[in-house]
Amino acid sequence: MSRIISLISPIRSRVAVVRENQFIYREFTPLTSSIIKRHASGKTREEYVINRIQRKRADAQLGGGPEKIEIQHKKGKLTARERIDLLLDQGSFNEYDTFVEHQCVDFGMDQNKITGDGVVTGHGTINGRRVFVFSQDFTAFGGSLSRMNAEKICKIMDKAVLVGAPVIGLNDSGGARIQEGVDSLAGYAEIFERNVLCSGVVPQISLIMGPCAGGAVYSPALTDFTFMVRDTSYLFVTGPDVVKAVCNEEVTQEELGGARAHTVLSGVAHNAFENDIEALQRVRDFFDFLPLSNREPAPVRYSDDSSHREDFSLDHIIPVDSTKAYDIRDVITRIVDEGNFFEIMPDFAKNIVIGFARMEGQTVSLVGNQPLVSSGVLDINASVKAARWVRFCDAFNIPIITLVDVPGFLPGTAQEHNGIIRHGAKLLFAYAEATVPKITIITRKAYGGAYDVMSSKHLRGDINYAWPTSEIAVMGAKGAVEIIFRHFANPLPAAARGFIDDIILPAVTRRRIIEDLAVLKTKKLTNPSKKHSNCPL
Repeated sequence: MSRIISLISPIRSRVAVVRENQFIYREFTPLTSSIIKRHASGKTREEYVINRIQRKRADAQLGGGPEKIEIQHKKGKLTARERIDLLLDQGSFNEYDTFVEHQCVDFGMDQNKITGDGVVTGHGTINGRRVFVFSQDFTAFGGSLSRMNAEKICKIMDKAVLVGAPVIGLNDSGGARIQEGVDSLAGYAEIFERNVLCSGVVPQISLIMGPCAGGAVYSPALTDFTFMVRDTSYLFVTGPDVVKAVCNEEVTQEELGGARAHTVLSGVAHNAFENDIEALQRVRDFFDFLPLSNREPAPVRYSDDSSHREDFSLDHIIPVDSTKAYDIRDVITRIVDEGNFFEIMPDFAKNIVIGFARMEGQTVSLVGNQPLVSSGVLDINASVKAARWVRFCDAFNIPIITLVDVPGFLPGTAQEHNGIIRHGAKLLFAYAEATVPKITIITRKAYGGAYDVMSSKHLRGDINYAWPTSEIAVMGAKGAVEIIFRHFANPLPAAARGFIDDIILPAVTRRRIIEDLAVLKTKKLTNPSKKHSNCPL
């Protein structure tokens, strides 16, 4: 189905039709010729002021002007307002500070002002649920951050916390506005402060849709989720020119801070999309899983998928040979509603899988070791990826379902010297600290310290199950392996000690989880009073 967006300027009217991920423009002459005219004799002062306001509002709609907009489109990018129109429900956007202009008088800036000052801010709805948004306008001063620009962003962040609604930032900026000097740097710090104060109170999402360089990168880094657009978005602290001057290293923007660099190598970004339209549509889908704040439950969506459904293919999904791999995502899609799984960070640390799904309409978080990649072993990147995910879900009261098939922590000097002890402790800390409902299913391997870390009963796991194929053991020297496996590499010893609540057939996993979620819905658990914990960062 096509979605039509009207983009009005005082020069011409333009209709954008979004159909099958294509942004098609159709221009036409307005039916009326009453384009805003300047004050003429005979008009009252009130009419003059109204006309001036209308003219300013029309100027704000144009941002940097038609030529800059055309350049933006030639790069395959939408404008700030077009992005907001696609992200939010049609007609729901209420803009703040439309008439704001910078106050800088140095370097001739007092003669160079653009209404709106390079960022569009306000609130609207996504599928009927409130959200605050800012969208940087690259056509106006390259989207650079000024003091007034920063104040606009800070205002909507303050209001988001006040009313309890998420914040989405659409980033497309050349960085600090150098003409404003330290005022611009102060603006960044004010935004960072609000990112920190918002953390754990309302969800924060950053969508990188153009350049984001220098100090500007730390705001997305402080938010809960960062998404990018392939080939048009870049994140780096220092650009290629500085890298060449300081390190004598030739590197392109894409190699240094493109989507692949941050979704595959660094783990800074959580996912990347092909173009602006796909990115905005996917963020809308993602938003539906989130609660509005830490005071609100996640939304419940009606599902035709029966809570009593049993999937007997799960009884045969684990290979008989314990050295053979299988895809943990096949398990996930079989137990969640309608097989719908929104994976987060799918290209980084692939040996662990995280993401959102629903069970009986309720948002749940999934964490699963991935046997297809390095046998599902825990390493530095996997530990950090899963730890941050668990802490987010705990902050916003989202139940955590953990699927365990882990042979242990990855050995080797590289892991030890880069801090696997400290980073592995982050995941242990996150699970131990979490007070939300925690349900764990051991599908096959649960060896050594990794068994403890992966939401074991000893870390206040609420419900811990094991499939008959599970192997729970302490891995020791090779000479002890046969003895260990003969006596302990099955779920019965753990079940006999109460560390496993039940040994269940894989086919009934969905039904048992949904029953347990219903029981745990009224769970109340608090940690000891403290100023804050000291997570091993």
